[in-house]
Amino acid sequence: MTPIEAQPTSVLAAVSNAMVALHKEQFGRGPVGARSHFAGPDALVCVLEAALLPAERKLVNMGDQQRVRETRLAFQAATADAFVAAVEQIVGRKVRAFASAADVDRDVVFENFVFEPEAAHDGRGPASQSGTA
Repeated sequence: MTPIEAQPTSVLAAVSNAMVALHKEQFGRGPVGARSHFAGPDALVCVLEAALLPAERKLVNMGDQQRVRETRLAFQAATADAFVAAVEQIVGRKVRAFASAADVDRDVVFENFVFEPEAAHDGRGPASQSGTA
């Protein structure tokens, strides 16, 4: 059984629920849908649908997508610690990198997490080296 298969669906649901709750807490409203997926043994992505704020949607409709992208980047910097802490607590692994991305034209936000590699089964170090599959 691979590490991904070993992860219960409830972990992914908990991450999705946490991302929705954090968006509500941090931005005043949450997305209407969220789904989390493991992307290999050391990465997780949460896809949030209809996550833009009403004012952001108005800016997009006016053709000001870049301003929304820049604002979203600032949101990420301001809230990264809360997002990382939530995922670390749920998954039980240390987050090495976090990035948020948005397709503002489609109103989809992606919360991306990369975990520290887990130790190899023999306990001598990371299970995979950088640059290898």
